[in-house]
This record gives sequence, structure tokens and C-alpha cells, in this order.
Amino acid sequence: MKNKKFTNKIALITGGTQGIGETTARLLVSQGLSGLVICGRNKKNGIKVAKDLNQDGCKTYFVKSDLSKVADCMKVINATDKYFNNIDILINCAAQTDRGGILNTSSKLWDSMFATNVRAPFLLMQGAAKIMIRQKTKGVIASILSIVSYGGPDFLTSYSSSKGALRILTKNVAFSLLKYQIRVNGLNLGWTDTPNETKIQKKYHNAKKDWVQKAEKTLPFKRLIKPMEVARCLSFMCSNESGIMTGSIIDFDQIVMGSIDAKTADKK
Repeated sequence: MKNKKFTNKIALITGGTQGIGETTARLLVSQGLSGLVICGRNKKNGIKVAKDLNQDGCKTYFVKSDLSKVADCMKVINATDKYFNNIDILINCAAQTDRGGILNTSSKLWDSMFATNVRAPFLLMQGAAKIMIRQKTKGVIASILSIVSYGGPDFLTSYSSSKGALRILTKNVAFSLLKYQIRVNGLNLGWTDTPNETKIQKKYHNAKKDWVQKAEKTLPFKRLIKPMEVARCLSFMCSNESGIMTGSIIDFDQIVMGSIDAKTADKK
């Protein structure tokens, strides 16, 4: 029997054409979601996912967009308002994850990273919040952050910085929207098995076809995080199951920040 916890709810999910965004979209639809807008740069994937979800009983629209562009961010918000005249849930999944350290990150990469990973979520939060307030909707906003928002490795200077900025933005917006009973939370995600991560591993780390299997052997739980696990957590955060939780940043990874094991300590 279908879980109906999102009945009569309208959602906007960025990056909803693949990976975590698509998996989350499909899960929320299976849980009764009534209306949905997904966006991304891959038109073919977007049309297919929207068609599938429409057949599953959720009125779904795909908006082709590049969220590094201000105009496209506004196009996505305006489309949601046009199609549904409301929004209950905004989930920011889309992100740029290119590599770049302090010595080799260009100003172009830095600007692109912040445009996609910080400015876009800001504009989408702003647009969604205005609709929610206008419609007196007690909505929810959730964003995918990263465990590297605490600092990150030396090849992720620009990415870590952008996710750190998004973490602060999430906290500030949560506080700013308290009086409207709009909840805002974030998920500090660790290493996850997604199509985009495979592209990144091949592009920057010369990864082979079996990179996932090799990587998983090095991890405490012997596997990477899977998209459905993330989707279930986002479902919890965006439903009444999470109660009045707001301004929370949840670490979702196989490391415990601030702790090191004995073997690591011995090498220091």
C-alpha cells in the first residue's frame, strides 16, 4: 500500500534527472507526492524521468536549466509557481563537484563553483520562501551539503569552500524563516555511489570500471553510501516525521568528525 505522507504536496527537486535527485523524486512520488518540478541540464533524462513519474500518478514537469545562471534559477522557480501556484518542498540536490586545490583552482572554476553550489540554492530558497509565505504554506527546504564543508582534502578547496558557505546559508535561512514556520535543514553527505561520482573519478582520478568495488573495501562499512539511503533521509527531513526540526545539519558519512583512530594517531 502506498505511503501517503506527501499527499497534496508540491515539490521542486534540483538535479532531479539523475543520481540522488532522481532517486529522491521517485521515492517521494511513491510516498504520495501530488506535484513535482525537476530540473537539470540533461534534457533526454529529464523528459524520461518526468514521463515515468507522470505515469506513476504525480503531475511532473521537467525544466531544462543550468543553475549556474541566474536566469535559469528564476525560470525554475517561476515554472513551479506557474504550474502549481504553490510549493511545499524544495530539495537542493544539484551541485558542481570539479576538483581544484589552492594552487591550481582558477578564478573561473571558483566563480562557477559558487554560482552553482551557493548562489543557485540561495536564489531557489529565496524564490520558494516567497511563494510559501504568499500562500501561507508551512514548507520545508532541504539541501545536500558535504562532509567536506568542515574543511576537506587539498584537491577540493573550491568545492569545500562552497559547501561550507551553503552550510552557513542553511543555518541563516532556517533562523530567518522561523516566524513563518518554514523549516530548513541540510545533509552533510559523504562518499556516495552516483553516476556523477563515476564521471568525476574517471576524469580526475583515472578510475577504472571497478573503482566502486575497490573504494568500498577501504571503508568501515565496506560500501559507499547509496542514493536510496540519501533519498530516505531527505524524505524524513521533508515530512512531518521530522517534526519541528530546523536549522539542523546532519552528518551522513562513515567518519566521525573530530575523532581519529589509533593507527592514524600513531602516524602523526
